[in-house]
Amino acid sequence: MERNAARMTLAGVVSALFAAMAAYKLLHAGGLEQTAVFYVGVPAVIAITVVLVAKPRSAIGLVMAVITVALALAGPLLGEGIVCLVFAAPLFYLVGALFGAFADYLRAKGPKGPQMLAAPLLLLVMLEGAGEATSMPREEVVSASVTAPGDVAAALAAPPRFAPYTSVLLKLGFPRPLSARGTGLGTGATREIVFSPRRSLGIGARPEPRSMTLRVKESAPGRVVFEVARDTTLARWLELREAAFTWNGGRLTVALSYRRTFDPSWYFGPIQRHAATEAAGYLARTFAGAR
Repeated sequence: MERNAARMTLAGVVSALFAAMAAYKLLHAGGLEQTAVFYVGVPAVIAITVVLVAKPRSAIGLVMAVITVALALAGPLLGEGIVCLVFAAPLFYLVGALFGAFADYLRAKGPKGPQMLAAPLLLLVMLEGAGEATSMPREEVVSASVTAPGDVAAALAAPPRFAPYTSVLLKLGFPRPLSARGTGLGTGATREIVFSPRRSLGIGARPEPRSMTLRVKESAPGRVVFEVARDTTLARWLELREAAFTWNGGRLTVALSYRRTFDPSWYFGPIQRHAATEAAGYLARTFAGAR
């Protein structure tokens, strides 16, 4: 009996990992890898496969173990970076825990009562981002202000001198600006910014260069707006649209306009807002004019 149980457990683990890989390939081919269908659907597939094939005594424990193995394999096999895995892991564990606990509850109590409402509710969550009708508002604006003791206009007009990140969140692996070319604040003036290369965890993967081109869209005393003309840096994370610098009375405010690209919104929305706010603060400190 114990040997049969071990075989069933192994079969469940292998089947769940294969199902997760197949789900990833299908969703990637359909352009749904940044939607809730992926971030909720894949851990749901893992949990359901484990429960159906392995039939464990405790579904939640085995589901957590399989998700851990799947995340460990995701980087080398799928070429994901450490930042993606760090931010996706809590959501994967949350969905897996919900499905595992739900399966254990049904085994103990039977499919009765209001707990059966969980299935259609999870289905609704999974559909977010699959189409415009199921998408939440994506346009976002965040800002940060700092004291500006120096000449902000001069600092913005000259090539910037980028300092290391002080934000704990940005230090997790977000791209860091290394150098910039371009000067001037006249309309149409450009900046070419080179960022640290992307290093995925894929087997044999090489660092991918990343850069961003900014163009002055609006220029007036005390205000400059840069629009993003080209971006290979944040495009996998969000769509940065504009960076507006406004200064007056010794204060500099940086406002970043972007479009959220990941779902579900209730999970990735706050994370992206916080990261973008930290980035706005970093830019504000960089161009505060203190030399």
